[in-house]
Amino acid sequence: MKFGIDRLLENAELLDELKGRRVALVAHPASVTQDLTHSLDALIAAGVNVTAAFGPQHGLKGDKQDNMVETADEMDAEYGIPVFSLYGEVRRPTGQMMSAADVFLFDLQDLGCRIYTFVTTLLYLLEEADKLGKEVWVLDRPNPAGRPVEGAMLIPGHESFVGAAPMPMRHGLTLGEMGHWFVEHFNLGVAYKVVAMQGWKPDEGGKAIASGYGWPEDRIWVNPSPNAASLNMARCYAGTVMIEGATVSEGRGTTRPLEVLFGAPDINAKAVAKEMLSMAPDWCAGVTMRDCWFEPTFHKHQGKLCNALMLHAEGPDYDHDAFKPWRMQALAFKAIRNLYPDYELWRGTDFKYEYTNDLLAIDVINGGPSLREWVDNPSAAPDDLDAMASADEAAWIQTVRTHLLY
Repeated sequence: MKFGIDRLLENAELLDELKGRRVALVAHPASVTQDLTHSLDALIAAGVNVTAAFGPQHGLKGDKQDNMVETADEMDAEYGIPVFSLYGEVRRPTGQMMSAADVFLFDLQDLGCRIYTFVTTLLYLLEEADKLGKEVWVLDRPNPAGRPVEGAMLIPGHESFVGAAPMPMRHGLTLGEMGHWFVEHFNLGVAYKVVAMQGWKPDEGGKAIASGYGWPEDRIWVNPSPNAASLNMARCYAGTVMIEGATVSEGRGTTRPLEVLFGAPDINAKAVAKEMLSMAPDWCAGVTMRDCWFEPTFHKHQGKLCNALMLHAEGPDYDHDAFKPWRMQALAFKAIRNLYPDYELWRGTDFKYEYTNDLLAIDVINGGPSLREWVDNPSAAPDDLDAMASADEAAWIQTVRTHLLY
């Protein structure tokens, strides 16, 4: 199969459309061709007049380890072009930045999750291009989490940099498809094009499919951000990212961040797993869960031995359709609350998650308070959360079905 960047480079007609025009590239470390050449190098080698580059959160080089670590603008040492940061002094490209090019090529590898900020960066670029008469092309890439949709819908009024619009946590789209929905939902008049992939078949079933349940088995994984270190992480992320709003560890400061349901020095992981299985065994299906230990070298519980539950969304026992990472993470929180009723589980409003004020990070992440309220309500059962989420998921699937390209 071929990604959007590969199809662009081999298509003379598409390259001809860029001739005589100033082109900007939005990219990060995973913006690579099939032979792992970075897209910036490949485009310039192909004769494209690249006049600027843009880096999203974590930077064009992907060197910023944690969230809320900003990147400064710079000049590219090799090509002498400006590299503008979309996670520095601004999140939304300024008019001066946009004046550097006529066509903007957006080539970011996504994880298929609302909170992964590249989704929001795409929306902001489309909105600014609409205002200024610029053109945006998405060089499409796979959604490594595949087509499944999961999670509660973001509530209008709860938008943030980790919640661009009313969509569920796991949205099931590629960024090219998401761009089409943005154009429709926000009534944008922007000149928008998707250079689609060839051969991506996320809906095929079976244990040995060429598309690897979303990620092609013949393509090497390159970290799109420092803690997106594996396909396993990408599959788990729509659940485990919620831990960023909790006091327990998501595994930052270890070699396997965001692949655990929690880690803490004062919680018994086996007991939590047993409680989860007793409450909603079907929410624990499709994935292997095991207790483990780690000692973070930085971040939460630094230097403390933590007991944890590790997820393995891989191997022969992985079931792509049965695995529900958002529900499983919610269940882990619920099990901790049941076993440790007075545990200080949520980070407080003093932690200004993605620069929000007077909001709990867990509510910012979920686009509303419903999940937290469900966890903290002793009388709330798994069926209650499932009913709410299922309605949102069905509505989203119906909303975006006309925008699916594959």
